[in-house]
Amino acid sequence: MSAIETIRAYYDAFNRQDMDAFIALLTDDVVHDINQGERQVGKQVFATFMQHMNRCYKENLTDMVIMASEDGKRASAEFVVNGEYLATDEGLPEANGQTYVLPAGAFFELKDGKVARVTNYYNLNDWIAQVGA
Repeated sequence: MSAIETIRAYYDAFNRQDMDAFIALLTDDVVHDINQGERQVGKQVFATFMQHMNRCYKENLTDMVIMASEDGKRASAEFVVNGEYLATDEGLPEANGQTYVLPAGAFFELKDGKVARVTNYYNLNDWIAQVGA
């Protein structure tokens, strides 16, 4: 698969909530830079993170634009997160089914057709304003 095809498959699996297919697109030593948070390393750590996220949030990504370097080693994506806040996440406002629409983006490194690093960006203050009101 090309870099763009890999990233498209990654987000298609996310939108289907097919976590097996989603996690299969990661290298064993994947680096995950969490928006305004820590760096986590490893496929199992990423899978645990996604279990937490799927418990607290139901999200669908739309308006996807994916770009890749000519050598296929780097890629980026810009998209809109359409979400519902299902369960209170520690340190954040109380959840009661609030919906939100949030522009976001991600940067990727790819190795052997898999995601080796993903760095996510979105405006946390915008999200808090949408769900905290």
